Amino acid sequence: MSELIIGSEQPLAASYPLALVDLDGVAYKGPLPIEYAAHGLNSARATGMQLVFVTNNASREPQEVADQLTGLDIPADSSEIMTAAQACARLLQDHVPAGARILVVGGAGLITAVREAGYEPVFSANDDPVAVAQGFHPSLGWEHLAEAAYAISNGAQHFASNLDLSLPTARGFAPGNGALVGAVQSATGVAPLSAGKPSPAMYRMAMEKAGVTDALVVGDRLDTDLAGARAGGLHGLHVLTGVNSARDDILAAPENRPHFIARDLRALQETQPRQGREETWFTSGNAAVTVRDSRLVIAEHDGVDELDIVRAACCAVWSHVDVGGEFDSSTIPNFVTL
Repeated sequence: MSELIIGSEQPLAASYPLALVDLDGVAYKGPLPIEYAAHGLNSARATGMQLVFVTNNASREPQEVADQLTGLDIPADSSEIMTAAQACARLLQDHVPAGARILVVGGAGLITAVREAGYEPVFSANDDPVAVAQGFHPSLGWEHLAEAAYAISNGAQHFASNLDLSLPTARGFAPGNGALVGAVQSATGVAPLSAGKPSPAMYRMAMEKAGVTDALVVGDRLDTDLAGARAGGLHGLHVLTGVNSARDDILAAPENRPHFIARDLRALQETQPRQGREETWFTSGNAAVTVRDSRLVIAEHDGVDELDIVRAACCAVWSHVDVGGEFDSSTIPNFVTL
């Protein structure tokens, strides 16, 4: 059984020396700010918590990302940005000799990272690359994916900055790098090595850079941000401002489960309630939840915060399904305040 939702008697910013913060869906959504993101992050930094922004987006240079954050009232330096492009270049160093030609399928951020790692970026399979580094950029088209497929079919190794199937934008969710990688994989039959989340490699790199051995992962996606936290032995905070919902938390597989759940980044300056158990009932704040006959049962109580219901429901459902119990997901209520 995996660890359940946990509590914190101190504000999270005082409990962890570093926050590893995702960008899309957490700090911003496309070009738009997310409510309370600037307040939460700036307040956490003011109380001594270090911040490193860790993103699966490989299309942009760290300075460009830092400039966007600063423009959204979240002052940031390029040294506080860890991109999947940088992680992909680091992964190349584990497998490809320095100075080799790398076919880069991606944006300026990936090109720069590959070059700074000691490789020669090329853009055609005719240049005999020994590897393909693939990352997302909105300008990518069929011809770029075709060059990758040609190179891989000729024996080049395939490396992906990340495998996110979708990408949050101001208009909704669009195909992500994983969808484009899937097209190349379908054409070649070769599965790539991936550097991005849910691999904890970027988290380790960021902690080493910050000089700490522990950190709080903050993200909106269970299968990348929070799965990376579990894989790296770190605690994860799921904020409900992006991809995954409170319902997703309750139904999460063990490897994707958060340790904390919050509406937004104000949670960094807040304590987190401890969960309790009384026989088959799990409690959080004033909420009490159990699973009975495969159904979620919520005790009636005035003034219950729906977020506490979610926390208690996670503990009840996870404990039930992890020992082989069946659960009827249709009994999860529609949460109106989350």
